[in-house]
Amino acid sequence: MVVIYCPFTGIEQTFPCGKWLDEDEGDGLIERELYEMVSLRQKKQKKYPWSLWILTSDVKGAGTDAQVFLQIYGEKGKSDEIKLENNSDSFEQGQLDKFMIEMPDIGRLLKVRIWHEKRSPFAGWHLAKVTLLKTLTMEKYSFECGRWLDINEDDNEIVRELPATGALINEPLPLIKYRVTICTGNVSGSGTDASVFLNIIGDLGDTGERLMFMSKNNVNKFEKGNHDEFLIESVSLGQVRRVRVGHDGRGGGCGWFLDKVMVREEGQPESLAIEFPCFRWLDRNEDDGQIVRELVPAGDGLRLFNVSYHFAIKTGSVNGASSDSRVFVKLYGEKGDTNKTILAVSDNDLRNYYETGQTDIFTIETFDIGKINRLLIGHTNEGLRAGWFLDSVQISVPVHGMQYMFPSHRWLCKDEADGKVEVEIYPSEILDIEQLINYEVTVVTGDVRAGGTNANVFCQIYGDEGKTEVLALKSRSNNFERGTTEIFRIEAQDVGKIYKIRIYHDGKGIGDGWFLETVDIKRLSMAMVLVEVKKEETKKDKKKDKKKKKKEEEEEVEMVEELQEVVEAFTFPCNRWLARDEEDGEIVVELLTEDSEDLEMNSYEVHVFTGTMWGAGTDANVYINIYGEIGDTGERRLRKANNLNKFEKGQEDIFNITAVDLGILKKLRIRHDNSQASAGWFLDRVEIVDNKDDTTYFFPCKRWLATDEDDGQLARELVPVDEAFMKRGDDDDEEDSEATLGLEQKAMSTTYTVRIKTGDKKYAGTDANVFIILYGTKDDTGIINMKASKTHRNKFERGLIDEFTVEAVDIGPLKKLRVGHDNCGRGSAGWFLDWVEIDAPSLGQKLRFPCGRWLDKGEDDGAIVRDIFPNPLQTELYTPFVPYEIKIFTSDVFGAGTDADVFIVLYGRNAVCTQQKSLCVNKRERIMYFERGAEDMFIVELEDVGDLIEKIRIGHDNRGVNPGWHLDRVEIRRLLRKGKGSETIIFPCERWLAKSEDDGETVRELVPSDIITEKLSRDGSLKVTEVEVEDALETHTYNVSVMTGDVNGGGTDANVFLTIYGELGDTGERKLSKSETNSNKFERGSVDKFTIEAVDLGQVFKIKIRHDNSMMCSDWYLDQVEVVDGDTEEAFLFLCERWLSRKREDRRTERVFYVKGYEGVRESLNNKKKNSAPTVKSVDSNMNKKSKKKKEKEEIELPIIPYHITICTGLERDASTTSRAYVIIIGGNHTQTERLWLDLPDERKGFEAGSLESFQSHGSDVGEIKKVELGHDGATPESCWLVDELSVAVPTKGVKYIFACKCWLAKDRGDGLTARVFNVLDAEAISISQQIIYEVTVVTGDVQNAGTDTLIFMSVFGANGSTEEMLLQKNEDRFERGQEDTFNMEIDDIAPLKKMRLRIDGSGSRPDWFLEKVIMRNLTTEEVSLFTYEEWLSRTRGPKRTMICEMAAVVNEEMMVEPTTYIVQVKTSDNAGAGTDANVWIIIFGENGDTGTLALKECNKSNKFERKQVDTFRFSDILSMGELSKVRVWHDNSGPAPGWHLDYIDVKDEIMDKTFRFPCDRWLAKNDDDGQIMRELACANNDYLDLNEKTKYEICITTGDLETKENAWIVLEGRKGRSKEFVMENSSKKKRFLRGSVDRFEFSSKNLGDIAGICLGHTPKDGKKVKGEVSWHVQEVVVTEREMGNKYIFSCNALVPLSPKRDEFLTFECTKAIESFASKARSLVPVKYEIIVITGDEKGAGTDANVFITIYGSNGDSGSRQLRQKFRNLFERGRTDRFLLEMLDMGELQKVRVEHDNSGLSPGWLLDRVEVTNTANGVTTIFLGGKWLDTKRADGQIARVFYPKY
Repeated sequence: MVVIYCPFTGIEQTFPCGKWLDEDEGDGLIERELYEMVSLRQKKQKKYPWSLWILTSDVKGAGTDAQVFLQIYGEKGKSDEIKLENNSDSFEQGQLDKFMIEMPDIGRLLKVRIWHEKRSPFAGWHLAKVTLLKTLTMEKYSFECGRWLDINEDDNEIVRELPATGALINEPLPLIKYRVTICTGNVSGSGTDASVFLNIIGDLGDTGERLMFMSKNNVNKFEKGNHDEFLIESVSLGQVRRVRVGHDGRGGGCGWFLDKVMVREEGQPESLAIEFPCFRWLDRNEDDGQIVRELVPAGDGLRLFNVSYHFAIKTGSVNGASSDSRVFVKLYGEKGDTNKTILAVSDNDLRNYYETGQTDIFTIETFDIGKINRLLIGHTNEGLRAGWFLDSVQISVPVHGMQYMFPSHRWLCKDEADGKVEVEIYPSEILDIEQLINYEVTVVTGDVRAGGTNANVFCQIYGDEGKTEVLALKSRSNNFERGTTEIFRIEAQDVGKIYKIRIYHDGKGIGDGWFLETVDIKRLSMAMVLVEVKKEETKKDKKKDKKKKKKEEEEEVEMVEELQEVVEAFTFPCNRWLARDEEDGEIVVELLTEDSEDLEMNSYEVHVFTGTMWGAGTDANVYINIYGEIGDTGERRLRKANNLNKFEKGQEDIFNITAVDLGILKKLRIRHDNSQASAGWFLDRVEIVDNKDDTTYFFPCKRWLATDEDDGQLARELVPVDEAFMKRGDDDDEEDSEATLGLEQKAMSTTYTVRIKTGDKKYAGTDANVFIILYGTKDDTGIINMKASKTHRNKFERGLIDEFTVEAVDIGPLKKLRVGHDNCGRGSAGWFLDWVEIDAPSLGQKLRFPCGRWLDKGEDDGAIVRDIFPNPLQTELYTPFVPYEIKIFTSDVFGAGTDADVFIVLYGRNAVCTQQKSLCVNKRERIMYFERGAEDMFIVELEDVGDLIEKIRIGHDNRGVNPGWHLDRVEIRRLLRKGKGSETIIFPCERWLAKSEDDGETVRELVPSDIITEKLSRDGSLKVTEVEVEDALETHTYNVSVMTGDVNGGGTDANVFLTIYGELGDTGERKLSKSETNSNKFERGSVDKFTIEAVDLGQVFKIKIRHDNSMMCSDWYLDQVEVVDGDTEEAFLFLCERWLSRKREDRRTERVFYVKGYEGVRESLNNKKKNSAPTVKSVDSNMNKKSKKKKEKEEIELPIIPYHITICTGLERDASTTSRAYVIIIGGNHTQTERLWLDLPDERKGFEAGSLESFQSHGSDVGEIKKVELGHDGATPESCWLVDELSVAVPTKGVKYIFACKCWLAKDRGDGLTARVFNVLDAEAISISQQIIYEVTVVTGDVQNAGTDTLIFMSVFGANGSTEEMLLQKNEDRFERGQEDTFNMEIDDIAPLKKMRLRIDGSGSRPDWFLEKVIMRNLTTEEVSLFTYEEWLSRTRGPKRTMICEMAAVVNEEMMVEPTTYIVQVKTSDNAGAGTDANVWIIIFGENGDTGTLALKECNKSNKFERKQVDTFRFSDILSMGELSKVRVWHDNSGPAPGWHLDYIDVKDEIMDKTFRFPCDRWLAKNDDDGQIMRELACANNDYLDLNEKTKYEICITTGDLETKENAWIVLEGRKGRSKEFVMENSSKKKRFLRGSVDRFEFSSKNLGDIAGICLGHTPKDGKKVKGEVSWHVQEVVVTEREMGNKYIFSCNALVPLSPKRDEFLTFECTKAIESFASKARSLVPVKYEIIVITGDEKGAGTDANVFITIYGSNGDSGSRQLRQKFRNLFERGRTDRFLLEMLDMGELQKVRVEHDNSGLSPGWLLDRVEVTNTANGVTTIFLGGKWLDTKRADGQIARVFYPKY
């Protein structure tokens, strides 16, 4: 490709080519025109050209051969450093050098800095002056110098700053010397020998980085305790704001401790110096490892003013990608640019930087540069292997809440690609991330013996608006030594006003005790501040600078309030030990601010009650976190108790926790770490006494915290309950006082199902301990150890998904997830995490958190903990679930218990039901529960079934030993919707669910008997009411008769299952086990009867029936099912007549049937698409927020139209994807469709490499398409997708756009985007036949076995052409007995419809079909056409025994086509060998379409087609074609002498009594004439009319809203000439042009040929003057040429102004021309067409198969013609083959269909394109292909349709 960047406009344009320019390759062209791909156009920084002149002085030795650099400063910024290439002859003595430079707009120039880098003698340079001229505006600036840049001359400097002078500068800025004092600290090892550089930054620019080379007062610079002075000469900087100081990190012991830098103007007293304190190391191994710092003047919170930019730099995974060179970056932002900064010290400290496939993380701290526009990154090209392949750079700026993605994917290497070692990159996407703010935390360790610590210290900050995460206080230095003060700068959430902090250490290391004196926290906040404003001069005139000093005394000063950033400080005194062996032994302390009045410290007494069951105790470490209205205590280990051995069975342990007062307690979180043997723990409850106001809180738990019990969680979140509930069991003695509160707990908590997918790659699995933390908007869950996977015993193995349960109370919507591991375990602990999915049924949402990265110390960036965020495109929303407490009472009868899997379903009103839910998760629970006499409680989350539970179904799967179960009753408790309390519904059963007892059923349906309500009343007591259920549903008996068809192999031995659905619910799936009529069930032709007991279903309307495909003969032909309600004696009949088989029909063993005569909507089994509909909406509301605002005003419902989309996936490695793809189609003025998801059929895994997938979507009609967005929902780096080509066809508009994408949609390929917008300007626009949507209803007869599974093809014939054969989709259950199937079809615009042809191909298990009728309704005109047949389509049934039928259209009870009899006479010529023995076929074409293929078989002669013989054939009962236009005749070339010379064919239509003659007089033979055995013969009756004759034109004009009383005139523009002016008069007698009316006029004229345009005028009647503006609204003009009947339609919809002048008129082009049949028939003359077929140039592109082509034009189609030539090997790779075919003139070509028969050794064929030339008029039509016709590639098609290029 060619990329052109114009700096002046800032536009970069891409021109793809991808073709050879070589005489011997491809098409041999060596010159090409390239067209821009508009979608790739990019806006870059605009740069303007300047001329730069440099005059070297005429002084001896003034010249230099050094490399010269230049940087220019303006009022709006500065240029980059510009390197002036020094050829050997630049910068010579007395010489003027001219350069062209480009730089962005930096406003008026202020100064330049010019320097060179040679510090050797004789490199000196004497510069006279520099001049800059902006070539566009001729602005000119001079910069006088006249000084040496030489280390031995003048002041020994080799850098000079020159102020701008010239006409535009009133007063140049002065040159100033700044005296800089650099104070090195007095710490051991504080000095450095590295090269130190310094940059002073002020309001008017900066000094650039100056090497601190010549200390004025010390020979050995930067030694411990030194104060080194330097002079920096520069143009005045105005107010000095910052100092940037650093060193290059070279040399041993290069670490440096800098105390401060002082800056003053030379000659000013020291008291005016500005002090920039540092007091930090610039050392890779100390503090934060940075060796460059930006300092701000002395004051408060110095570190808060810098912004951290975090760079994640990813080196490519290409061979030799790694680099040893030093990398530098520079950021360009809206508020300024940073300096070029060498990235010296990485945060994640991987041994070697920039290794292949590695991510290095760096932080740069600098001033706020605003939004980042672009990034410069490069390297210094030093080191052995300097070349570097940079994959991408990601910059996150938490303080702004932004993350920028900069894709690179290129070499930065002298020897690769373009040889550049630095590049400018623009961000490909900018994402919002969580916004943080800067905190400065100062920690003072006490000066006490052993006061320091080596443990890791953490703190957490609490404020009005929340809390931060736990923050680690650590740096590379040795922190927290005795008597030290440490300052940490931390980025964390903004918590508002801080009220407390918690600080603690982890007790690791030797001497971990720590004496903490104070903690200070500073942050920036906005506040109103009083500032001084000088009253007088508000203009800062540069002139007055000098006079100011005198004036200052007299100026008045005014105080004004202004909003400013101020430093807010909070002090937390501590003065205590955090040590296990001092004071109270705590290593956690909570601190309040000094001046806190409202809060105080409090202590909480925590009573932990362990359960009484066996094995309830634990020896693991237990942690607790108590949450109140005011913050929480943080996680505390429960260490010191009243018992030595804590948490033993039945024991109460008491602990004390000191914390800042929490207010009212809200919840607590308790967990253990699963350490020690048998760590499982049964926690009964926790009680907490608030010692301050002496209240007790009860937190019931009554659950296991164990990996092998309950749901496997080791953590529980508990909520407090009212005392009344706790004591509810105490009054009645007989009931167990262990009251259960599981339901209340469940309702207040959210249960999350967490699914974790380990990547499918080598070594992806891990044995380390994995933990997660869920972060909600309100709170987080704390650490949750992922111990008990529900799915796999060996967790986190390659490619597996592990499922866990997590419960949390009220943490708000999830915003992120932290996942990590502890890096221990056998083998490699590294883990590749693909994604985490979190489903919260009670919130009704499922979130997907993509990761796709390693958590491995040795891969990627070495992190083993990652924060991952939800991908909005993969969010699924559904109706939230509610909790139910289900109590199951097993009877106290011998053998009542069971170990089977018990399940339950709840039903509400109107057949609303929950899913079937198993009550036990695993085998252990199944054994534990449902014992004789037991009462088992389960809390489950299920769909909300409404206010009333009408019935439940409970059953088991009959597994295990003695699975029979005697169920006493079921109680279901739910919380009341309003108020505190619950209702319990009792379902009595008292029956067996057993195969061997009672009626042998293992499923029962139960109805409620009583409802008990418990409500908490105002006074705190419980009010209990009990109500009997009055109108419960009754149980009915349903008698089911199943009739097996009397068909060969119809019986089955498989197990059959039936579900009956009624209006009030369904029966659930029941096995049909005991037949009352036959011992051997479901045998051929037999009827089996079954009884099903179920609660009243109401009206039964459908059944679902399936078998399990077991046993040998499992195929089953089901004839019908009858369901009789035994109680009401209503019968419901289901006609089935279908196979349930894996071998026959559509190979399904499960079907749905609707009751006979069902009118409602039918759903087939697989119609239920992924529940993506609701999700799309929710996402859209987020994703498309921008355009919403504009939309709200005119929210118009756009009509829905079909879009056909095809996608070609590329062939490279990793090109395929399993993500879901979508398109959004965008039109003008902000119209766009919603996301159209392209879901592949279920059996396909994803978009395979090289595949071609087609989709039909429906979306809003956006008018003219402007852009198309294509994307997918994959958010991990793994989910990359290479899209080769996208096409979007809009059948209702007749246009198709093909986008050659050839781009990656991937996070780590290309530009890192997973969605891309393509501009229609880049697309190849192709006209396809315009289609109209019809609603088609197919009615199958109600006759036995009327339904079919054969393939049905339909073609429709209309007055304006005919359609191709279209397959009618079976969609599982269409075309069945007695059904009406309605669906929409897109059909060519050929209305009015004349007739329809239906054909079946006789395939399938039930090939016969009884078709009653077809109804077609045009959805635009609402016109209905009826086609009636009422007969069999079958080889074996019905009177006709035909598989093809034709039906005339009946519109408004009028038949459009009459049946007739055709007599066909065929005359063979009188030539030698003219006769043939081959089989001959014919198709007759006329104005009503064609007859279909007629075989010329039955004849009056026995030996047909002999020389000079006439053969007569009679075809009766055929639909008349009306006037005939042509016949197509061909033979199959069989027999000994197949060549045939045909003289003519006569066709007589008996009804019309008219004979049509079709002369031929040619051979149909492979060896004679042109070798064709198919001919099309035109009708000789359609004699030519002389075109010069006069004709008549009829003009119909439709007037719109504005009518007129004046006259109008029209001129017709034809292809053969222009008519004269026709005046259309408006008289008072006959008023014309009234609003909404249609007026007809007729004019005679010469024949003008096709009419292309019209001119319309509007004139006053008698030529009088026109007052004001008068217009006439013309809606539409239709011109009909009378002779031929051709119609030309002009859609005007325009206002024609009234004007007496004849030259004022409007012109319109023809919108649609309808050619009449007579006109078409007349143009049917034989024409030779040259067909050029070009085969693609790829491996395996050629084919050996036979190729056929069909050409379609406005006059019909050519029939399928074989492309063959004798003795030539056709269609070879890269070859062009030419063929000549004679056909009747096709008119304008519309499409071609190319196919091959897949014969030969390698039939696969890549067709590049087809060119068809009409040799009569020389018009060539090009049909672009570029597609495979290959059963093994793309979409496996070997026939394709191609459309012409626009």
